[in-house]
Amino acid sequence: MTGIGGVGAVAPTAYLTPATSGVQSIAGTAFGDALTSAIDGVSAAQSESSRLAIKAVTGDLTDIHDATIAAARASVTLELVAAVRNKGVEAFTEIMRMQA
Repeated sequence: MTGIGGVGAVAPTAYLTPATSGVQSIAGTAFGDALTSAIDGVSAAQSESSRLAIKAVTGDLTDIHDATIAAARASVTLELVAAVRNKGVEAFTEIMRMQA
């Protein structure tokens, strides 16, 4: 039997670089920019889902799987952004409860 090889190659190490200043994520972008980008991604996923749903209803869509996948992707993305928002609100509330 041989050991598991190549596990280190699976996970890139670029995200492990330390943040250089202030309130920044590990990737080096500000949290607000990352949140804005995520919201833009939700908007793009929802518009793609809507576009494919309209094509499915009008009969112009050749593969219904594309519409189903786009709808699922939009739903999961929206749930993820909502969960991150909820955790942010919880963290803010917890910080506000701390005594100085």
